[in-house]
Amino acid sequence: MSNGKLDINAATAEQIDAVPALAGHAFEIVRYREERGRFDALRQLDEVPGLAGKLDDADRELLTV
Repeated sequence: MSNGKLDINAATAEQIDAVPALAGHAFEIVRYREERGRFDALRQLDEVPGLAGKLDDADRELLTV
């Protein structure tokens, strides 16, 4: 974690699943990252299957790229 935020480009699936809003989506996030490369912005999480519209601003405050 950087500055208390989880870096979604470096996090393991286990670390991602520990974030309540992302729980159950870690596999898809890691697969997206492996197939398309690093996330440039948190808004790209909306492109991950199953995550579109599920993260609010409070959730995004826990994350970084």
